[in-house]
Amino acid sequence: MHLSKLKRFGYALAILGLGLTLTACGKKNSENDKVTISILQSKVESNKALKSIAKTYQKKHPNVEFKIQSIGGGTDYNPVLKTRISSGNAPTIFSLLGPADVIQFKKYATDLNGTKLAKLANKGTLDTVTDGGKVYGYPYNVEGYGFVYNKEVFEKAGIKPEKLTTPDKFQEAVKQIDSKKDELGLDAVFATPGKEAWVFSDHLANLYLGQEFNGNSLKLYKSKSMKFTANQEMKDMLDLEMKYSVKPVMQVDYTSQVNKNFSEKKVAMVQQGNWIYSTIEGIDKDFANNGVGMMTIPVKGQEGKLPVGTSNYWAINNKKSDKEQKAAQDFLTWLYTSKEGKDLVVNKLHYVPAYKGYSEFKMPDALSQQVFNASQSGKVIGWSFPGYTGTPWDENTMQPALQKYMSGKANWDQTVKTATDGWKKRDFVK
Repeated sequence: MHLSKLKRFGYALAILGLGLTLTACGKKNSENDKVTISILQSKVESNKALKSIAKTYQKKHPNVEFKIQSIGGGTDYNPVLKTRISSGNAPTIFSLLGPADVIQFKKYATDLNGTKLAKLANKGTLDTVTDGGKVYGYPYNVEGYGFVYNKEVFEKAGIKPEKLTTPDKFQEAVKQIDSKKDELGLDAVFATPGKEAWVFSDHLANLYLGQEFNGNSLKLYKSKSMKFTANQEMKDMLDLEMKYSVKPVMQVDYTSQVNKNFSEKKVAMVQQGNWIYSTIEGIDKDFANNGVGMMTIPVKGQEGKLPVGTSNYWAINNKKSDKEQKAAQDFLTWLYTSKEGKDLVVNKLHYVPAYKGYSEFKMPDALSQQVFNASQSGKVIGWSFPGYTGTPWDENTMQPALQKYMSGKANWDQTVKTATDGWKKRDFVK
């Protein structure tokens, strides 16, 4: 073959080979573009909505896949997270519940300070997850809790919830409903979840032991002592909830409290927050949309105020690849800042937003609207309990102490002593 022809033939082969190489590289790059975001989160009631949102996101981002696991409703979150981390199966995005979690898990959390989402977070919402100038989490939302009640029951009983601003007035109303429970079609006034110690160690206790810390979780977290001076008021409220509850109290968990008893209209009210809307809606949509309201828990000196705060934060695992971290960051930023994402936050997750830029939105349910209104008006009680949520004191001291009291195995004085002595001995503050 002529040399020039050989050269031309060689060039052709080279070009053909280059084309094959480019095609192969193109295929390889397409595969490499795929990324999986694994999410381990602590709001079990958001599980269904979050998975639906992930599918919506995938339609515009087909290279992103999600693995979502939601822990709660009787299962403690932190032990699952610890197991996932130690087993080498750590999630891309995980939950932080407060200052103690920041100390425990910050070595796995990306510093989010200066990001778009951190800059948009409402004032004060990042304080709990800020340490040494670094921000370790984004707030899920703003939440509020109190007594979620059945409007029809209160109307038939002739009771106006907004008038029950003092413990005495509230107690009278409870007795009145109890005296009419048969004609109202109720099993009891309350469904008090004795199996869910966090309902009382966190939410109820926040109103009483948290008073001396003015709703500041960091102040409580760093304090060497906790006087718990309003403990008798907490005892009175807890006793009331137990006395007029479905029995046996110690067998009532979150699911039976919200799903079975309240959503099926067997009780007049439950001590819970706006997060239970999705659960109620899944059982009785009309009841969720038209039949429920939320009143404040009457606390001396805090009349008419709703406990509002943030207890859950999204953290991004800094041990994951840059690509996986970026994908996680992009997803969360889209969720809370894009037009489509904002709509899903408000109308799908039923979150009261913790970020600027939602002024045009109306909350889609009565419970969330009450929290939104309270947060806008300033008629709120701060959340101190994130200062100990998930700590050994909470899980191994306060919760067991309260459950011993609720089950009749300890008196109240012993319960208070266990709590205050245990706080002095705590070792989780570094």
